[in-house]
Amino acid sequence: MNPFQRLKVGLSKTRLLLGQGLQVLRSSRSGESEELLDEIEELLIQADIGGESARAIRADLHSYLASHPGADWDSLMSVVRERMVGILASVPPVPVPATPVIHPLVILVVGVNGGGKTTTIAKLAHRYVQSGQRVLLGAADTFRAAAVEQLAAWAGRTGADLLAQRPGADPASVAYDAVTAARARGHDVVILDTAGRLHTKVNLMQELIKIRRVIGKAHSGAPHEVLLVVDATMGQNAIAQAREFHQALEVTGIVVAKLDGTARGGVVLPLSRDLGLPVRWLGVGEGMDDIEVFHPEEFVDALISPD
Repeated sequence: MNPFQRLKVGLSKTRLLLGQGLQVLRSSRSGESEELLDEIEELLIQADIGGESARAIRADLHSYLASHPGADWDSLMSVVRERMVGILASVPPVPVPATPVIHPLVILVVGVNGGGKTTTIAKLAHRYVQSGQRVLLGAADTFRAAAVEQLAAWAGRTGADLLAQRPGADPASVAYDAVTAARARGHDVVILDTAGRLHTKVNLMQELIKIRRVIGKAHSGAPHEVLLVVDATMGQNAIAQAREFHQALEVTGIVVAKLDGTARGGVVLPLSRDLGLPVRWLGVGEGMDDIEVFHPEEFVDALISPD
């Protein structure tokens, strides 16, 4: 299965709502009524692209129909696609290089518990290992013994190395040791897991800030990436979480996980637009290969495709 087909499959629940919903409107279309535009806007909101984006698309369609009376459906969908791509492209994309240009590349991964953070780390590790990179996973979520065990299991499955300490150890110390060990042992990539506690607890955010500061002492310029994993099934609620993490840590990119489990895949648009952050990766399934580099055009095409 090629990446685009994998993306379409991963977005199947959202496509069932949005893509097929648009096809139903196409078959029942009568004239250029305001009611038709209302129904398109409602579908977009149901897919969680946000009220602001939905209203902007509706306004574009209204203007287009005013200057192109009798326009066919494909032309209208081109207007929808152009605006959606434009919203996503308003945040400059960050290329994901096939191999790291910094050695070791240090990636700090953050997010709330249950949001797909550790699984995302495993998928990224698998991708780097498959491209010939030596990867070290740092188990800096030391508050849950199960978190360390889970990361150890993923390290074994992906072929990555693991650095962990006893449960309850200082997370910043684990992160520092992982980066130092990676430099000494010649690893290409370090991926640091962190505790995913509630974003509203200030002291826990301060701990993540400490981790970021400490690893900068272990390796100049680190972390080179601060990736925030967001659970797509949370819809608009994910935006508030993302904003808290970004304010505390200066997030460099977003990973939208669990897109296969929700019809709210449109949340990718307001996440990127409202935060001004690039979406870097999309989690589209439970398999090791079910993570895709984000491309605005491909994402929109997969989202509104009826089949």
